[in-house]
Amino acid sequence: MTIKTIGLDLAKQVFQIYAVDERGQIVMKKQLARAKLAAFFANHPPCLVGMETCLSTHFWANKLAKFGHDVRLMAH
Repeated sequence: MTIKTIGLDLAKQVFQIYAVDERGQIVMKKQLARAKLAAFFANHPPCLVGMETCLSTHFWANKLAKFGHDVRLMAH
């Protein structure tokens, strides 16, 4: 399973992750608690991560970028 892109839905306590491969097929749907989100991305090979802007978006974007991910923010 090669994850090309991850969509990250930010929330207060439980985050939703949707990952697709190079063909655009969903290869992972996962819920992560806030405390486990950084560890997930730190242990995942760098990829494109998209997330909708909200109050905590820039905090998470900077944190994920430090792990080597290409983070893109989308205005809603």
